[in-house]
Amino acid sequence: MIEFGHGTHVGLRRTRNEDTYYADASLGLFLVADGMGGHQHGEVASALVRDAVVDLVTQGKNLIGAVRGAAEQLLALTRHSVDILPMGTTIAVLHATGDSYEVAWVGDSRVYTWKQELRQISHDHSLVQALVENGQLDPALASQHPQRNLLTQALGVTAIEQLQIGMARGRLEPGMGFLLCSDGLTEGVTDAAIARTVARTDLGAQECVDQLLLSALDSGGDDNITVLIVRCR
Repeated sequence: MIEFGHGTHVGLRRTRNEDTYYADASLGLFLVADGMGGHQHGEVASALVRDAVVDLVTQGKNLIGAVRGAAEQLLALTRHSVDILPMGTTIAVLHATGDSYEVAWVGDSRVYTWKQELRQISHDHSLVQALVENGQLDPALASQHPQRNLLTQALGVTAIEQLQIGMARGRLEPGMGFLLCSDGLTEGVTDAAIARTVARTDLGAQECVDQLLLSALDSGGDDNITVLIVRCR
């Protein structure tokens, strides 16, 4: 049995929410997308990718195929519409079926799992992450880097032949949980603070989501914030 909670907030500095999400326990599909592009194009990009992934997974596509197909649709829209500016979106998506799961991601929206401890499954496609991996930046300084929001991969921006879709899969176990979120959460709330919230057995999944949204707002709410929590009972 799956219990889930979900929520999004425009934040305290933005006038529009370019994040979107999807949650369907019957399909076992959960995703977060963080749009970019300005002039409402970020909202268009994230919504198009959300709907395309849901449609393609419903048709039987695996996650890699669904995310790639969504990227192709978004690129086609910008290519054939002269009045639409370039736009893109991140994605973090979980598909749980039977006793197994798979996740896919592009950009810096994240997927975490936890049982005894919180663990980040996804791998940020960002300049800062690349600097850390190359030994050019101390990981402790990554969250303060002035270019920490610069992505190296995004749907609608990265050419299909250069698109790198992160992928992981594993076995579902009772008591396992997942957190999907946009960077509006992780920019303002540390992993340690997130872990303390999701580990609270006295709170339901929706209550944990609400608490994380409040924590992100308390930290400044500089960006749109979207949080999904999925628990396997």
